[in-house]
Amino acid sequence: MVRPRPEPMQVVKQRRDAALNALVEGVPYIRFLNISFDRRGDELTGVLNFDDKLIGNPFLPAIHGGVTAAFLEVTAVITLSWEHMFPRIESGEIGAEDILSDEHIRFPKTIDFTVDYLRSGLPRDAYARAFINRSGRRYASVRVEAWQDNHAKLFAQGTGHFLMPQPSTKA
Repeated sequence: MVRPRPEPMQVVKQRRDAALNALVEGVPYIRFLNISFDRRGDELTGVLNFDDKLIGNPFLPAIHGGVTAAFLEVTAVITLSWEHMFPRIESGEIGAEDILSDEHIRFPKTIDFTVDYLRSGLPRDAYARAFINRSGRRYASVRVEAWQDNHAKLFAQGTGHFLMPQPSTKA
């Protein structure tokens, strides 16, 4: 029996990156906040690229609390979506063009999301990583941490519960 030759790593990386970019670019609010994602293997790190419009208190200056909360929630939702879709992306069942055009591709819906503001977000880039505590067919629980210069010094953290998208039947 002859095994099929594996795809070149560049092709696999391009497919993964294109799918992740399509996932992120499909949400206008993510583009407005200028959030991007750095993918290393199966691990995603959200990057809130600093812009003056993100400042809530110009006297400190500090990143607006709503922006911080949105950044944490977006990181959780994109990480959950990525984990949920990854097997289908790897198999080639869905590609970047499918994510952009297919109305059957759905994101997890937030049930609740709690944010702990640990210190002021300084006027610079911020990073966040989500950790999936539990992910079942219907429900997921996620913890998110955000930092700026030093990963050991978090400026915010959050916990959320999400309703997972159910498989749809294409007509």
